[in-house]
Amino acid sequence: MKRIIKKNPVVAVAQIKYFDISSVNNIEKIKRYIKLAKKKDADIVCFPESCVHKKLSFHKNHKFIDEIRKECKNNKIWAIVTEDIEIRGKVYNASLLINRKGKIVGDYEKIHLYGDKVNPGRKVKVFNTDFGKIGIAICWDLAFPELFKKMKKEGAKIIFCPSQWWYDSIAHEEKHQVRELEILESLVRVRAYENVCFVVLCNPVMDSKYQISYSAIVSPTKILSKIVEREGLITSKINLSEIKKLEEHYRD
Repeated sequence: MKRIIKKNPVVAVAQIKYFDISSVNNIEKIKRYIKLAKKKDADIVCFPESCVHKKLSFHKNHKFIDEIRKECKNNKIWAIVTEDIEIRGKVYNASLLINRKGKIVGDYEKIHLYGDKVNPGRKVKVFNTDFGKIGIAICWDLAFPELFKKMKKEGAKIIFCPSQWWYDSIAHEEKHQVRELEILESLVRVRAYENVCFVVLCNPVMDSKYQISYSAIVSPTKILSKIVEREGLITSKINLSEIKKLEEHYRD
């Protein structure tokens, strides 16, 4: 039987506040936003980097991951959750892709580390979904265009980037958050434009002056939806046929 691909998926981004319901994990918040994304008719919801627990790293079969998988199954929705995960005996900052049946169908290990006390990933990955091929990058990966170029070459039409983007105080003389947000937004827009794909960025809200709480869903030509400095869910219907049309104009 030929697999039918949904042409116009609805993408959701959950810019959640960390550790306000529980001081050590965000499980109840994640489950709540999975339900909310489903109510918004979303096909997939992306959560920020390091979204599950404040301190622990664990295996894919940890009870917290099981709870998230069950919620995806109950709501028939895809989700991307990212945490320090032990895979093949090593700890990585890894994104887990969970399908509508609550199964983990893929994982991506962060390649470009930025002070992370984990092992670097080695492999660029693209995943098949029932709404098309997607790629995943994590936070500082966004600064490396070759990674996105490889995902595009492997057929990714939407690239998700769960993040916990902080600024370095030495990076700006003044207006640190404002200027770092401008850089972050520029990076997302450039990655979408230069690869003719959709890029979905997701950050948290945290009790830290260094956190850039900016999330966005971006097409090759414009920002479709964004949220800044507050908790909330944003969604956008993605017109995948736009990619083919733009590729005809931007062809090498």
